[in-house]
Amino acid sequence: MTRLKSRFLVDLLLRRTEAAGGFATVVVKGDDTSGIILVQCTDRGEPGPLLERRFSAGGNYIWEAVGPADAKDSESRATYQDRRRKADPDMWLIELDIADAPQLVAEWAALT
Repeated sequence: MTRLKSRFLVDLLLRRTEAAGGFATVVVKGDDTSGIILVQCTDRGEPGPLLERRFSAGGNYIWEAVGPADAKDSESRATYQDRRRKADPDMWLIELDIADAPQLVAEWAALT
C-alpha cells in the first residue's frame, strides 16, 4: 500500500470541504511528509467531534473520534490537542466548518 504524504492528504481535505460549500483551515501545520492528522469538526461554529487518523491493526488507516466526550469542553479539547502535539510534534490540526463534517471526512478517507 502506498503511503500518501500528510500535506497531500490535508490539501485534498481542504479542497473537498471548500467544494462542498464549507470552510476549512490549517490551525497547526505539521510535517509535510508525516505526522498525525487531527480534524476538529464544527457546524456553523458549534463544536463537533475531534477526529484522528490512526493506523489500524488491519494495516490500513481509520478515523476515530478522540479527545473529550463533551465537544463543547474547549479546555479539555485544547489539553488533549496539546498532549498529542507533544507526543507527535509533526501533528496537523485541521478545522472544518461544514454540516456533517464527520461524514465528509469519511467520504474523503474512502478516496485516499
